Amino acid sequence: MIIYGKQIVLYAIAHHSDKICELYLAKEVDSRLFATIKSCRKPILRLDSKKAQALARGGNHQGVLARITPLESTSFAHIKQCQKILVLCGISDMGNIGGIFRSAYALGVEAIIIAQIKSPKIEQILRASSGAAFGLPFCVVENILDRINELKMAGFALYGADMRGDNIAHFNPAKKWAMFLGDESQGLYDKIAKKLDRILSIQMHNSFNSLNVSVAAGIMMAYLDSNKG
Repeated sequence: MIIYGKQIVLYAIAHHSDKICELYLAKEVDSRLFATIKSCRKPILRLDSKKAQALARGGNHQGVLARITPLESTSFAHIKQCQKILVLCGISDMGNIGGIFRSAYALGVEAIIIAQIKSPKIEQILRASSGAAFGLPFCVVENILDRINELKMAGFALYGADMRGDNIAHFNPAKKWAMFLGDESQGLYDKIAKKLDRILSIQMHNSFNSLNVSVAAGIMMAYLDSNKG
């Protein structure tokens, strides 16, 4: 798996150097940056611009890339042992998923389930998360309906995000919860929403009723954390 860009590569060096196999430089870098890269004690290879662009698939690599061991999903059994999880249902934009990972990691969510998407692009999620996906367990589930009862049996209170729900600002969550977020266009499917314990919403102002799913997820997580008993 290839990661690229100074921010995420430096984050990997600082916090997850064990996952780095090789580092690549596609241009001259200042002595301070090179010293940091060298401190990782992994092979450093020089690349021409064409090869670097190919590895980054046209992305802005800033002359710094790395090959890492692929991120592996954790087991659903492990996820069930957590206390606070997110379930992303059909969210197809990898940038939004990465943004959710970033907020979730910062706000103390313990794991994420990616549902109803075949083969999510983990490299894109990792980059969009600014490296947070390195440290946040996740699993990929094709059909979340088959797993909802398992989450209930594991003691989770199941909450869904929808604009027609109760105001989350006045809600006290259970100690063990799973928050379900739907796709960017249709939200949570009715078949999923009907199986959840409570539907929650964010109070909106100025007659505006639309938030990016990543932004909405961050607000929901912040409320759930601040409202705990």
